[in-house]
Amino acid sequence: MPWLGYLHRMARADLFIVLDHVQFERGNYQNRTMIRVNGEPRWLTVPVVQRSQKERIVEKQIDNALAGTPRWWSSAHFQTIRHAYREAPFVADYLPELRRILETRWARVVELDAAMLEFLRAAFGIATKVVRSSELNVAGAKSELILNLCRAVGADTLLAGLGGSRAYLDKAEFERQGVNIAHQEFSHPQHAQCGVAPFSPGLSSLDMLLNCGPDSGALLVGETKADASTKAMCGASATAIARSASAAARRRRSASARSPRSATSTARACSTSAAASATSSPGCACAACSRATPAST
Repeated sequence: MPWLGYLHRMARADLFIVLDHVQFERGNYQNRTMIRVNGEPRWLTVPVVQRSQKERIVEKQIDNALAGTPRWWSSAHFQTIRHAYREAPFVADYLPELRRILETRWARVVELDAAMLEFLRAAFGIATKVVRSSELNVAGAKSELILNLCRAVGADTLLAGLGGSRAYLDKAEFERQGVNIAHQEFSHPQHAQCGVAPFSPGLSSLDMLLNCGPDSGALLVGETKADASTKAMCGASATAIARSASAAARRRRSASARSPRSATSTARACSTSAAASATSSPGCACAACSRATPAST
């Protein structure tokens, strides 16, 4: 359940690359997020199996040792979310799909990530194409890796996120390779939240969705209600959007079974994320690139 800045980059991109072939970082945001409980931010963490410190994100397994018991992380997380947002206006609209995702026994973190991200993309009305770096067979580290990913999809513009990538990007090398660098401009929207405490920024995007429902997509990109009314998504009910998330996930699985996707055939913009977890939050350094227009990660 990534934070709003992550979805904002995705919404601004033509192609979003989930950086899943790099090393998993313990204590980072790759398997955890924050929600609002009784007016205060609280962590939700997906337990993982600890094997090697060199494990890649795509290899990281979820610890389901307590599956089937009341102490299983999945059941506990769902109950926490249901209790924390019991007074949120749109919780009933999205809770069934959240329950289905959370109570599925996922083997790897990336599988849970993909299901949750598909749900959020549909709910926020984000149509950006998503590919995974593990599908692109690209090597390198830091600036070199991001540049190679941009080149792999034929991008000419990189939109750097709000994280640490801005500091280590080799701007001269990007220029030599014909890839421009733009910077994400994101102002965290102030929206309704449960509880009476001051506004809590940087939470999971789920916080906005359960409180704002169908208006969330417009709020994310800074549109007014008048702007949003011209879009089909904003005219739909929250229930319909929640159902579409489940349908989109089924169509994606069906399409993947028929034929593998090409990462480069239709790519106009791309993005790369150091940790695109279902529970990822503000610590993820992201970037984005485009062949036609500036994109986001």
